Amino acid sequence: MKKSVPIKQFWYSDIVVFPKIVTIITTVNEAGKVNAAPYAYFMHYDVLNKNPRIFLGMRKFTHTYQNILKTGEFVINFPSADYLEDIMETCRFYPEGVNELEHTRFTEIPSQKVAPPSIKECGQIIECKLNKQYELDKIQAHIIGDIVALVFDEELIDLGREERFRRLNLPIGLGDEKRKYFYFGLIEKIEMLALKPPPKDDAPEEEIKTSMEWDPEAFKELQNIPAAIRQMVVEMSEDVISEEGADKVTYERYMKLVEEFAPKDLQNRFDEDADD
Repeated sequence: MKKSVPIKQFWYSDIVVFPKIVTIITTVNEAGKVNAAPYAYFMHYDVLNKNPRIFLGMRKFTHTYQNILKTGEFVINFPSADYLEDIMETCRFYPEGVNELEHTRFTEIPSQKVAPPSIKECGQIIECKLNKQYELDKIQAHIIGDIVALVFDEELIDLGREERFRRLNLPIGLGDEKRKYFYFGLIEKIEMLALKPPPKDDAPEEEIKTSMEWDPEAFKELQNIPAAIRQMVVEMSEDVISEEGADKVTYERYMKLVEEFAPKDLQNRFDEDADD
């Protein structure tokens, strides 16, 4: 039998189980003093490579948030599970101006494109600059950051996905009890499943609906898009072109849009005859 429970403060941490990757965000204040703090409330915000961005949620009165607003830069470091005690050390409430990394086994190294340092022991690092910040209420805020560099230990770059998971050994935050006892999980079992394309349908393909004029060459090229996403590509193309102030889908503009938003590897997900 299912049963609802009261929604209390810290419901997201000590009631509901939200598995999250644990990171350490490094920032500097206006005097250049380093701050390091663990964060798991983050995710990709804009997944396209044209303007990749990251989303962070945090309390407004943290040193991390104040530093990001003042300097406009931050680094997301991904520590391995070998450093759980050091992660917890950065979670302690040190006075402003104290560099938490000096109380851990972590080593500061220069970042490539921002002033806050990176952590040598972290095999995966995302360097960011502030794009926008939103104050959710008197206590909470959201940060949108532009990704300016993705940095990896060199030996990880060419590894397959599964082996990279194993080498990074990232801990999973599982929440806490009483804001004191923190639980972590380890990635010990990894399974890979192949995504199947949509089943073939013997019914005739639906007529493509357009709302603006298309060059004959562009419309002909559209037929190469898998039927399952063809109408979506039409709507996406016309929406972008309309926002640009044009009233016609030209061949040249359409091909650039496909390259940017619907590359071949994405199309292959929907094509049963596509090669791996």
